[in-house]
Amino acid sequence: MSTCKKARAEATSIVGSDRLSNLPPEIKGNILSLLNVEEAVRTSTLSSTWRDAWTDMPVICLRDGNFTRTKFITLVDMVLSLHKGTIEEFYISVKRSYHDELARWMLMLSRRSPRSVVIKLNSGLEYRIPSCLFSMGNLMFLLMENCTIRLPLLFQGFKRLTHLSLKLFSSTDMDIKNLISFCPVLTDLRLVRFEGIRCLNIQAPKLEYLKVLGGFEDINLDAPNLEWAFLSLDPKAKAYQSVPIAHDTESYVRKSLGSLNDIKALAISGIFMKYLSKGCILTKFPAVFHRLEHICLVISFSDQRQVLTACSLLQNAPNLKKLDMWL
Repeated sequence: MSTCKKARAEATSIVGSDRLSNLPPEIKGNILSLLNVEEAVRTSTLSSTWRDAWTDMPVICLRDGNFTRTKFITLVDMVLSLHKGTIEEFYISVKRSYHDELARWMLMLSRRSPRSVVIKLNSGLEYRIPSCLFSMGNLMFLLMENCTIRLPLLFQGFKRLTHLSLKLFSSTDMDIKNLISFCPVLTDLRLVRFEGIRCLNIQAPKLEYLKVLGGFEDINLDAPNLEWAFLSLDPKAKAYQSVPIAHDTESYVRKSLGSLNDIKALAISGIFMKYLSKGCILTKFPAVFHRLEHICLVISFSDQRQVLTACSLLQNAPNLKKLDMWL
């Protein structure tokens, strides 16, 4: 390469480097969010202009993975204590136990006004979710796995939350009822494999998507805008084991499906079908499902009450286009 061309290449490299280093802090933060947290923190050694760039990262993703427990605790403490801006998305997935540290981390996180929080606790032990998490008023997305949920007495609700997903959790009838009803704009709700809830009450006027898979004795749905629902019952649940009472006038179909005026797709497992057939089987539902186009049923044809319940459901879906059935 000639001396002239070499000088021109070096000059271009310097200009490019300056352009990258002189990017606004929020742009640097967005770039570093594409890396894992440890790699992002290491960029502080590149130059003085990148020393604190990671503290503006809007997305924080933490996994203990190959870290030792002590090193991971140090990393999380440093990230949450030194971060300067808003953490829009926070994700943490751990395989070890961090019971004592979790409360501290949630307190530090609550000061960063996150909009999305994902907590996956895979140590095999149920975590009691710290009360400070329920003070995060800007949350729009919340996913938690392997936890115990007890609402603080002064819980004011998540006024902006649209997506709530809970898996492998335990709670109480009242806490889950209040958690859901205090989220006025909730559109997506998923409750999977839970314990401690006898009667599941779901009051959600904006809800569009619902998935329920767990053990309960009763369920009451009040979700007039629901469009898609998957309802399944744990085979160990008392609702499944109980024997239908002769001349029972209570309609389990009405309690579960009576308010679903806008439902478009409905999936029901065989176990849940048995729950629906326990009491009085309505030949005419409280409302005709005019928008229901797709039904998926897992049903036992040897159980006459399940068959009658399915027939009643189909008779009240005049615009049905697709029917899937498993025996």
